[in-house]
Order: sequence, then structure tokens, then C-alpha cells
Amino acid sequence: MILFPAIDLKDGRCVRLKQGDMAQATVFNDDPADQAKKFTAAGAQWIHVVDLNGAFAGRPLNALAVTAIIAAAKVPVQLGGGIRDMSTIEAWLKAGIARVILGTVAVKTPQLVRQACKAFAGQIAVGIDARDGMVATEGWAETSNLAVEDLAKRFVDAGVAAIIHTDIDRDGLLGGANVAASAALARAVPIPVIVSGGVSSIEDIKAVKAEAASGLAGVIAGRAIYDGRLDISAAIDVLKG
Repeated sequence: MILFPAIDLKDGRCVRLKQGDMAQATVFNDDPADQAKKFTAAGAQWIHVVDLNGAFAGRPLNALAVTAIIAAAKVPVQLGGGIRDMSTIEAWLKAGIARVILGTVAVKTPQLVRQACKAFAGQIAVGIDARDGMVATEGWAETSNLAVEDLAKRFVDAGVAAIIHTDIDRDGLLGGANVAASAALARAVPIPVIVSGGVSSIEDIKAVKAEAASGLAGVIAGRAIYDGRLDISAAIDVLKG
């Protein structure tokens, strides 16, 4: 199991939102590359990056910050936010991104996910952001009438490397991760599932580890790390067992 420390980018800075609300952004570091160095120095083996501006605009808007993170991190980086076509996917992979996360297009253009998985085996993840069990898109600004599990099942045979399952209602609130929902999703599909949203302490990490048999592959943590509530090395030790 892998811990993915999160760097969410807004206007070139490292921030955390509450429930995906861009108006509720807390800046934790003006230098995302510096933050990436701190994460890797603490032992992080992957870094999770989201271009928040890009997620809302539908195109990458924090490219300079992302490329700086790639150069500084020295570990694999997965990236989501505003990636809506093959040319953008290919460009990011050529730039050094290890895994691209497709969210909105998984709902609106599912054939792109399949095409990307075929072209870039093992480098495409699907981001499923959930509000009350239903899939949200466009940077969480829209909620579809599609259930989380139904969307995941559409890609069972596509070659998706992982599903990032985010509970929007918990994201950034430090109220505890919805491990049960992510584990249920993992049991429903043969695709590794990464837990995201609401991680608040080492107890959440232990809860994720306890569901390893369900198919959970890791967990993303952001605000809890920045606030000092979660120690990266301790979390990694738990996940390694």
C-alpha cells in the first residue's frame, strides 16, 4: 500500500480546499517544488498532484508548477485536473508524469479513457469523485446521475491502473476518510482503489490498511500532513505492515 501526499495547485501555489470549494482555499506553501522536496525527504514514494484551476477550466493552468514538482520530487508523480484529450495526456507523460488521472472525461468521454489505457498501459488512472454516492465532474462543480460503482464497472476491461475514490463531503475537513465506501468499491471491481478525502490521523491510515484484502492500494492525504496531524514516515510504516 502506498501513501500519496497531496499537492493541490491553485494560482501556482500549494493549497488545500474544503469540500472542493475554491473560495475556501488555505495556502500552505507558495513554492510547490519545495513542498515536493519536503515530502520526498520525509520518505514519500509517490506524490499526488491536482491542478485545481485546470479542473474547473478544462485545461492545464498550472504547468510551470507541475513541471517544477516533477524536477524536484525524484519520485513518481500522478497528476489530475483539466486533462481532457490525448494530446494533453501524451504531453504530461512525456514531461515526466508517471500516471495521469482522468476524471470528468471518464463520465463524458469514456472512450478517451479506453484509448489512453491502450496507448499508455499502466499510466492511466480514473478519478471518481463522489457526492452522496454519485459522481461529480468539472472540478466537483457538477453532480451527475451516475453512481460511483456503475462508473467504475465501465472500465473493468479497459486496463485502468487505479481508481482514485474521493468522498467530496469529507475532503479537507479532517473528519475521517470514508474507508468503508472505498473498500466497497474495491470489492466491486478488480481495479486497485486509492482512498481520498477526509484523512485526519494515523487511525485513518490503520483503517485503510485493515481493508487491504478488499483491494485498496493506497491512500491520499493532504491537510492532515500540512497541519502536522499525520506524520508521513509513520503512515508509511503502517501501510507497509
